Amino acid sequence: MKKILIIRFSSIGDIVLTTPVIRCIKKQLNAEVHYLTKKSFGAILDSNPYIDKLHLLEDSLTETIQQLRNENFDLVIDLHHNTRSFLVKKMLFTKSYSFNKLNFEKWLLVNFKINRLPAKHIVDRYLETCAPLGFQNDGEGLDYFITAKDEIDLNTLPSAFQNGYLAWVIGAKFATKRFPKEKIVEVLKNINQPVILLGGKEEEAMGIEICNKTSANVLNACGKYNLNQSASLVKQAKQVITNDTGLMHIAAAFKKEIISLWGNTIPEFGMYPYLEKSEVRNQIIETRNLDCRPCSKIGYDKCPKGHFDCMQKISTQEIWNAICS
Repeated sequence: MKKILIIRFSSIGDIVLTTPVIRCIKKQLNAEVHYLTKKSFGAILDSNPYIDKLHLLEDSLTETIQQLRNENFDLVIDLHHNTRSFLVKKMLFTKSYSFNKLNFEKWLLVNFKINRLPAKHIVDRYLETCAPLGFQNDGEGLDYFITAKDEIDLNTLPSAFQNGYLAWVIGAKFATKRFPKEKIVEVLKNINQPVILLGGKEEEAMGIEICNKTSANVLNACGKYNLNQSASLVKQAKQVITNDTGLMHIAAAFKKEIISLWGNTIPEFGMYPYLEKSEVRNQIIETRNLDCRPCSKIGYDKCPKGHFDCMQKISTQEIWNAICS
């Protein structure tokens, strides 16, 4: 195979989790690697040295397909496997491998709490999708590359944060994946080291509220930096506390010590921090044995039951112990 197209349209974490496939194909097969994703996620892969050409889907799938047809690919690897990726494969008239999303098994687990999912990380299942190509998992884990212009110089931060800090990712797309701000405040009041709060513009107000209720050792960076700049702050952190979200996987790419907090989603879905052959600590904190968990494979804007026990019952002492251990 001389020219291979990999497809994953979204989102941040899912795209980062495909990076071992990209690297292994490029390094072991020496193929020309192309990648198709949404334009809004292009920055994640812009600097990846293992991608020869990045194709960005903006508005017209038809125009994108026409551009792709001009490339004459030998193989398409579909790691998204939805209607749009099906159309791309159909119109390119070339051989393809498609990732099995195991949607039925996830449905069983969400609705009937019957777990028939394989005890495998999704990265390993991505790699299995490409098994006929004959390359091996190199064990190097995830990749994330940041351009020099997006690297944050710690000297630009307040002096208290220039000699090290803890990063706390308070953001997530869905509310049922976000650790409650009241409990974050409770933990932060007992931490005597600098902490940077990370998230998007959507979490900026939450970050301000947390800072107002804690100390000067807490810096609100939510909405202040772009994704790659936030990734740079993760890269330089001593430790990362995070919800089940994209920056969690970016932290894993940098082999950071991770404390992950789980709400409506569960690690058994296979998307916990992927730290292949790494000796850094990966601590998962969750409320087990809830009849309602998982309530979704993705998340909700609010708890369907109204109590949000999956997050509310997480002990702040357990988080504090994890930070100090």
